[in-house]
Amino acid sequence: MMNSIDTSIVHITAENGNVFKDLGFTSEEASKLKIKAQLMCQISEWIKEKQLKQEDASNLLHVTRPRISDIMRGKSGKFSIDALVDMLERAGKHVTVQVS
Repeated sequence: MMNSIDTSIVHITAENGNVFKDLGFTSEEASKLKIKAQLMCQISEWIKEKQLKQEDASNLLHVTRPRISDIMRGKSGKFSIDALVDMLERAGKHVTVQVS
């Protein structure tokens, strides 16, 4: 028996849009969530690019291994923007801010 799960696309967020705002978050919260997601994605990509084990990444970024696991799983609620910026700086990445 086949499941009747609706897989049709109802909404597409514009390339320069904010998926969090589209999901119903306030503008302020959506902006913070988008920034955190972008920072976490950069850290995650750096770890994959360097082919680091979570333990090695945690040592290089001066955080615990469970924190690396949280990043890899996208658990943004466990991080401040400051903490993510610090980790990127330790990874040799430089974060700049652009306000529009």
